[in-house]
Amino acid sequence: MRLSVVIPAFNEEKLLPATLRAVHAALPEFHRRGWETEVVVCDNNSTDGTSRVAAEGGAKVAFEPVNMIARSRNTGAAAATGDWLLFIDADSTPSPALFAATAEAIGSGRVLAGGATVRVDGGGWIIRALTGAWNLASRMKRMFAGSYIFVRAEAFREVGGFGGTLYAGEELELVRRLRPIARREGLGIRILSATPLLTSGRKADLYTPAELGKFLIRATFRPGATLADRDACSPWYDGRR
Repeated sequence: MRLSVVIPAFNEEKLLPATLRAVHAALPEFHRRGWETEVVVCDNNSTDGTSRVAAEGGAKVAFEPVNMIARSRNTGAAAATGDWLLFIDADSTPSPALFAATAEAIGSGRVLAGGATVRVDGGGWIIRALTGAWNLASRMKRMFAGSYIFVRAEAFREVGGFGGTLYAGEELELVRRLRPIARREGLGIRILSATPLLTSGRKADLYTPAELGKFLIRATFRPGATLADRDACSPWYDGRR
């Protein structure tokens, strides 16, 4: 068994080193099962030292010139050689316990894909409330958070990877396309809840409540048009870090 950790990164030289340290510290949870691993960072047209710190952190580096998270994840996956793909965002720090739970889920032979609930580092009570609401919905509807997704590589490629039309929310579209394969093969989609992923709450510090609220309102009432509009998804693409 071989597992590839794929990390999309746009101007992430500040937080990527901590993510890579956490990933490498947790990888023994796969190695103890006799699995091989690799770490692939896809530099999504960064203007800072993202590629440099990725290489210094022991990762294979891929490059995607078009600024789109979905394309960055797909390019990273194309460079990966694993039987399973584990997508982690560059501002998130997985724990050994989370990797152990992931290895157990994959090793059970009963899942096609999965994700994890999230815990936000900072951000205030509003962000924590929104995160709690998301975690509940994620568990009930078995939806991925984009910051942590594990999927059998064969199935990922069968559905064509992440769609190329959305600038945010592409993980929800991916799980929708994976469900028929899971049903066909009698496999599950699992959300790990006992070992949440720690992710950065920096958007709450970098953006005003009005800016974040505008995005949430637009995404709620016009999801298709909003998520397919790069300018509307500015918290992911305007370069504030």
